[in-house]
Amino acid sequence: MKVQALAFWGRAVAVWLLIAALETLHGIVRGLWLEPALGAVAAQRLGFVLGSVLVLAVAWATSRWLDAATRAAQLQAGALWLLLMLGFELAIGRARGFGWARIAAEFDPGQGGFMLFGLLLMLLAPMLGAWLRGRQRG
Repeated sequence: MKVQALAFWGRAVAVWLLIAALETLHGIVRGLWLEPALGAVAAQRLGFVLGSVLVLAVAWATSRWLDAATRAAQLQAGALWLLLMLGFELAIGRARGFGWARIAAEFDPGQGGFMLFGLLLMLLAPMLGAWLRGRQRG
């Protein structure tokens, strides 16, 4: 693998680590302040919106540094972010003692879960961040 490609993947992982850290803090804040104030359902809905804004803000702020100038590179970074976030969410759910049925419910919009939409956003975030910055080429 070329040094340029390794550098790209390293930057993509670094940006995902930033997103994961911010989302973790966001989840803590949601649990400590939003849920008691708004209730679980409203906090989950508001949390999804705020989390989406966080992801897009990071994608926008890091789009130049990520240097994913083509749609293909943006989708590759997004696919990596999706896979890493999926693994992270599954690991966190299991570490918290949740069974597979409870974890699956987080992915089921019919049960109020927003995780599928969040993962779709992770896939598209590098492209959306670059678009917002005006950096998209072919």
